[in-house]
Amino acid sequence: MTISFKDKVAIVTGAGGGLGKAYALELARRGAKVVVNDLGAARDGTGHSDAALAVVDEIKAAGGEAMSNGGSVTEYEQMVEMVAKAKEAWGGVHILINNAGILRDKSFAKMEPADFELVVRVHLLGSAFVTKACWETMREQNYGRILMTTSSSGLGGNFGQSNYSAAKLGLVGLAKTLYLEGAKNNIRVNSLAPTAGTRMTQDIFPEEAYKAFNPEAVVPAALFLVSEDAPTNAIVGAGAGVFQSAFVTMNEGVLLPPGNCTVESFAEAWGTVSKQTGDKAIQNGMEQSMHAMTMLQKAASGS
Repeated sequence: MTISFKDKVAIVTGAGGGLGKAYALELARRGAKVVVNDLGAARDGTGHSDAALAVVDEIKAAGGEAMSNGGSVTEYEQMVEMVAKAKEAWGGVHILINNAGILRDKSFAKMEPADFELVVRVHLLGSAFVTKACWETMREQNYGRILMTTSSSGLGGNFGQSNYSAAKLGLVGLAKTLYLEGAKNNIRVNSLAPTAGTRMTQDIFPEEAYKAFNPEAVVPAALFLVSEDAPTNAIVGAGAGVFQSAFVTMNEGVLLPPGNCTVESFAEAWGTVSKQTGDKAIQNGMEQSMHAMTMLQKAASGS
């Protein structure tokens, strides 16, 4: 089986280097026409460069089709203009990889509110803005593949990254709603938690690990998750050739009946409530209330 992106138009944000560049190059190699979006900024979001143009030149030199875009994901109108240019040139937008991001790491005690807001704006609002700019086109053509970039920091927390973690888990929630809303129009939405040696991690990884965690080792998961046969509502971890799935789960829990629904009775039940046994992946936001109703009905019927 060969996975091809022939006749597909893809937008990759933050594609001037690192993971985004790796995604863009492989999409183009497999036949996609690629919009390479990048401000060319440093990892803290400052500065500009010609990074996107260099990636476009590389794609064209290899016989592919690409265009550069220097718009900011934090400016919705710029993203609308980017999508319009892609449609004008190539007739549609089929794939979106939300990859753009910055870091402003500090402990929460030392973090300025502006640094918290900026990171959330780039990662979470930026991804929402680009996705919104593509959404109606994908609905009209009854085809869309969207990838959100989450992180293990969002899934599990990380000291000094409260802003980044909040944004990255927020993206999982966004993806989980959009997969529901996009289903009838064949729009599939997934989340990827990559670990790679890029400018975002170059002073974090030891040298040998930095080499092992190359961006190209994440590409297989990213491209499968935006392919024609992609799943939807998946959360995948990828790094150094290791691939995992993550799940948001909820266990069976307990029912505290009227007359015994107190703080003290909850404290007594905490050992059962907190057990990670019998937990199941949550598929939509209604499951919690539906489960509670089922337990109430069972209790009422004595079963």
